[in-house]
Amino acid sequence: METIRPTVAKTFGDAQMSAMQMMSAAVLGLSFLVASQTASLATVSDWVEVQGGRVRLVTAGAADASGALQGALEIDLKPGWKTYWRDPGDAGVPPQIDVSKSLNVASAELRFPPPERFDDGYSKWAGYKHSVVFPVTFSLKSPGEPATIEADVFLGICETICIPVQGKFTLDPASDPDNADDQAIVAAAVEALPAPAHPGFGATGLPGDGKHLLVEAALPSGAEAAEFFVAADQGYMFGTPERADKDGKVVFAVPILDRPAEKPSGGALHYTLSTTAGAVEGTLPYP
Repeated sequence: METIRPTVAKTFGDAQMSAMQMMSAAVLGLSFLVASQTASLATVSDWVEVQGGRVRLVTAGAADASGALQGALEIDLKPGWKTYWRDPGDAGVPPQIDVSKSLNVASAELRFPPPERFDDGYSKWAGYKHSVVFPVTFSLKSPGEPATIEADVFLGICETICIPVQGKFTLDPASDPDNADDQAIVAAAVEALPAPAHPGFGATGLPGDGKHLLVEAALPSGAEAAEFFVAADQGYMFGTPERADKDGKVVFAVPILDRPAEKPSGGALHYTLSTTAGAVEGTLPYP
């Protein structure tokens, strides 16, 4: 493990930290912790030990007919440490995975369990204060052909300051695909995900004023509290959602801190609506 300069984040291309995040890192005096597994190829990596916890990558089962291979990114945190959701706010580091050096792997998609809202006195952000497992779906270029995963994982963990961490993992998904322990880890990670949103529990976009993303939330019976999380994308940046109950409706107003010059023509914003009665996830059109 060695400390390197924050410029290593630029190796992640489109997934690199924003200029604002890099500036925040410099202000807070952050350092990068870099480590890699050295064990022989397997379906699960060794733990990479870092300050504040440890990280490893797991795969389980064989790829399906479409080439989708299931796995999980485990983050085991020490007491008092936290890590970030897919949108970490203006000063955090979102979890990222780069598989461009892999053999027969086109992409890797992370999914996220419901986060919590934190206020550290410097900023408000979404993340996790306990150990967390993110499901990962690897997409093979040629289903049925051998694949080797070479993954660069980049994330942030924090106690009083954020420490960006880069881990390098190499896995052979075919070495032990029927391992029951690996399959249990991946299954539990998927089980912890928010359910798909539906008309009785979810968020619907409302006409806005240009300064806010407005959404109406449909909540399940018995939900005593609700938190709305939306992930910035395509040049958008959002503030902390504010809840207002009016005429029997629950509305969240999310400040739009920045937006692209033109509204994106494709894609959508990912959101999670979390309550005491469960959580759902879905997408919203760009405001």
